[in-house]
Amino acid sequence: ARSTEAAAWMLANKGSQGNVVQQDPLHSRPKSTERHMSNRYETVFILTPVLSEDQTKEAVKKFKDLILAGSGKIHHEESWGMRKLAYPIQKKSSGFYHLIEFESETPLVAKLETEYRRDERVIRFLTTVMDKHHLAFAEKRRTKRASKKETAEPTNA
Repeated sequence: ARSTEAAAWMLANKGSQGNVVQQDPLHSRPKSTERHMSNRYETVFILTPVLSEDQTKEAVKKFKDLILAGSGKIHHEESWGMRKLAYPIQKKSSGFYHLIEFESETPLVAKLETEYRRDERVIRFLTTVMDKHHLAFAEKRRTKRASKKETAEPTNA
């Protein structure tokens, strides 16, 4: 019955050249109720090495605040510190690496990447969507890193 209703509707709403004038109401979704899907993301960015520790923290706080202001949720954050780059970028051979795992809607990622491009302290960035395998790997990496820290620190007993 549904297919015959749709066919009848299409026949009734044909234009002068035989084209359907408007979209079939049985198979269309209203645009006002479209929702953006919340995904988990991982972003790594490299800050210029000429920054002081306070300036580095200020830059990281700016990006974290941007995520939180856009109704995102930060799950994990790591500062990898100063590292040597594989090749020079903007005549610099090292930089401060920082990783943030967060959950948000898709439009927030575009805003975040726009801010990375505008901020002259950021020399490179990469944001990826985390699938189930990436999530499992990140969790395993975190637990492995935490166990290394526990074995490296002497316990006072």
